[in-house]
Parts: sequence; structure tokens; C-alpha cells
Amino acid sequence: MLDIAKQVGARPNKAQKSYEDLKAETLADPDVKAFISQQELSAEEITRSVSKFFEYIKERDNFLSGSESYIMKGYRPVLIKNKGYADVSYQETRELLDAVAQKSINQRIKLVNLPKGLRQISAKDMDFSDPNRMQTYAYLADFVEHFKERYQPGLYLYGSFGVGKTFIMAYLARELSEKCQVATTLLHFPSFAVDVKNAISSNNVKGMIDEIKSAPVLVLDDIGAEQFSAWLRDDVLQVILQHRMQEELPTFFTSNFSFEDLERHFANGRSGDETWQAKRLMERIKFLAKPLHLKGANRR
Repeated sequence: MLDIAKQVGARPNKAQKSYEDLKAETLADPDVKAFISQQELSAEEITRSVSKFFEYIKERDNFLSGSESYIMKGYRPVLIKNKGYADVSYQETRELLDAVAQKSINQRIKLVNLPKGLRQISAKDMDFSDPNRMQTYAYLADFVEHFKERYQPGLYLYGSFGVGKTFIMAYLARELSEKCQVATTLLHFPSFAVDVKNAISSNNVKGMIDEIKSAPVLVLDDIGAEQFSAWLRDDVLQVILQHRMQEELPTFFTSNFSFEDLERHFANGRSGDETWQAKRLMERIKFLAKPLHLKGANRR
């Protein structure tokens, strides 16, 4: 057992007196008194526990004061009964648990060529009073509520620049992470198109496509803004969407183009009119997502 007399740094006779004073002060501590009463400690158990009571009070005060000497950051000292007498244990604080939970939520939101600040978008950032957004919010709320029950198509959210399409998709990703513990990949498609093209020389294209096509939930952001190529349409995007259609993996899109405009974008090939190829791709997009026009002012 810890020799408390040594901690007061006194000669034996004076130390004994100081020890008695320290013991009385320790046993008068409200937390210690409550523990003794709650655990119904006997006089012998109390005597055996004094050094642990002293340790607890010291650590508790350091914890509450935020002292630099307190090394168990994120953990609160608590008294427990161990083999017939008191002991000090350390429990995770609410702040630590919240930080761990927040980290897990953020880790389930994967951003590819998009600002990391999108991970912090939550319900408090949404304008639920905007009548232009009511239909979008209603669809997303239903999607999240029934996510684990059945497959549901995503949204093809289109509208003018700056109306908040990506912002709303980031909100969806957070809702899915918090409420369904599911991971969402938000991918800026024009940047991905460049990355895939650059990866041809390293033979890494298949790995990039495989990772994206298998994401539990996928958001292809700003589709239609990429520099068009038949290869990108047929050998990259078509492959991703075909897999997601077959596996019924939820897929969302944002775009400045309506379905009709996007089809024209994908039909404008170097060899002339490629309407048939564009229609094949659009059939997959239409299977995966319902179109919804998001109106409103530019918020950027």
C-alpha cells in the first residue's frame, strides 16, 4: 500500500500526525464518503483503501483543473471496488466518446477531389424552409429511413451553378454515416476523368474503376462537366454504372444538365453522332436515379 507519510515529506512522529490529518481530510471528501456509503465498506476495508482514496482525489483534481501533469487525457478517474478495497480506474469521458464517434462518421465519408469541409455538412447547415428544396429533402429523408430495408434508386439532382447540389449530397452522406453507419463516396467526376486518363500509362485504371464501382453509396458529382471522350463514356463510366445497376448499389448524381442535355453531351463523339452509345449509358443512369430539378439562386 502507498505510504502516505512519505508524500507529506515529514519526520516519523510529525509524519504520523500529518498522516492522520491527511487521512481525515481524505475520508471527508464528498466523493470518497459517497463511495464508502454506496459500497458499504467496513472499517478494515476503509483503512486498506486510504492510499487509493488519496490517489483518486489527486487525479480527480488534476483532471478537473486540466493540469498538464494529468497524463490520462480523455479519461476520468473513478473509484471502484477491487478485491475487497477501493481502487482507481479510468473511464472514457463523454468528450472522448464524442470525438471517437465523430471520427468514425467522418471516415465513412470519402471525398475524391472535393473539399474536406464537406465532411462537416449536417442538418444544421440545411435550409429546410426553402420551398425549392422540400421535394429533395423529403426524398433523402425517406431514402435514409428505409436504407437498410430495400434497394432504392438515388437522385439525379440537376440545376444551375451554385444552387447547392453538392452541398446537399454531402448532407446525405453525413446522414447515412450517422444513422445507418454506411460509407458514401463523393467523387468529383471531371477530376476523376482526368485522373483515370493519366493512370493509363501506369495500368492502374482497372483498380480505380473497381474501387469506385463497388462503393456502398456513390455520388458522381458534376457529371457532364468533364471533357468528353468515347473511351471515358464506354470503358469507364459505362462499366461503373453497369456494375452498380446489376448489384443494385445506390447511386446519386449532380449535374448542370437535364437528362436530355446529358444525352446530347454523351452523343457528341469525334466520329459524329453517337446517339445510340449515349442512350445505352443514359438507360443505366435512369435505372439508378430519379431526376429532380433543383431550383434556386446561386449561393456561392
